[in-house]
Amino acid sequence: MTEPQSSRHRELRDFASAHFPQREFAIAAASADASFRSYWRVDAGGQTRIVMDAPPDKENIAPWLAIGARLHDAGLHTPQVFAVDHARGFILMEDLGNRTYLPELNDSSADALYGDAFDALLTMQTRVSPADLPQFDQALLRTGMENLPEWFFDRHLGFVPASEDRTVIEAAFALLVANARAQPQVFVHRDFHSRNLMIVARDNPGVIDFQGALHGPIAYDLASLLRDCYIAWPGERVDAWVRGYHQRLRAAGVVDADVVTFRRWFDLVGLQRHTRLLGQFCRLNYRDGKPGYLNDLPLTLRYVLDVARGYRELAAFAALIERAVGDRDITRARVQEQPA
Repeated sequence: MTEPQSSRHRELRDFASAHFPQREFAIAAASADASFRSYWRVDAGGQTRIVMDAPPDKENIAPWLAIGARLHDAGLHTPQVFAVDHARGFILMEDLGNRTYLPELNDSSADALYGDAFDALLTMQTRVSPADLPQFDQALLRTGMENLPEWFFDRHLGFVPASEDRTVIEAAFALLVANARAQPQVFVHRDFHSRNLMIVARDNPGVIDFQGALHGPIAYDLASLLRDCYIAWPGERVDAWVRGYHQRLRAAGVVDADVVTFRRWFDLVGLQRHTRLLGQFCRLNYRDGKPGYLNDLPLTLRYVLDVARGYRELAAFAALIERAVGDRDITRARVQEQPA
């Protein structure tokens, strides 16, 4: 551990000790994510809490606090907050445990676990106000997808699109933006998937990593959940879940679109997300030193190609990506040649 990290760890211990006076406690790493935040479990004789460490020069804890309160007020199970140090970027919160959805999902558990997740999602989309949240607008949608040519094509594959390739990319991006903006706009968690849902005894699931919430397309979080970059399901099972959730949205008066339209929304907003993530996972490796995300590229690529091949207007986009990838092992980092 480098000295700045050691100094930061001492600050974290000081913060924790103020809330466990005259008690011995141990601190151990709980988890980290794709940002600069890290999470630490404080164990004081069997009573556990989590400390979020969000360095103020890199992370702003205000959105996490504000959105967490909004979700909690709607009846969702977000971590209860016990103490906050805004100046140093620490939050002491409820420990939701270690059981994320990801390792617990299987053929027999999926309907029950996703059933709880659908309940939570419907609550978010019907009872959580998106007022004052950033808009998932054209600029943000486009900026995210630019990760594909910059980080996946160029940096990871060494593929530079020709002018005619760029025309294909632009047409696909325009279609995906138009699809997202045509949908009813609601509260969007933005990372509603198996690593951010916790199995808890009360009001399952526990919902975490919500600080990036936006005001955006209604099918986005459903696509994040059912076309999860970390676990895949047979198409017929996804179809059944999408149809069932569409019926619930119709019954709640949130959408009046038919199921065919809703399925297109779901497919294409998922494609927008996965197009962004192909590049973002590469950026996390090359820029941020987090190579584990390269292992998530094959499933993400599969989602992209499966959807793009299924829509005539995206066939050229699918063919371009297939040509760029070729027979490469995309889980292996590309080493750039150094100039002589």
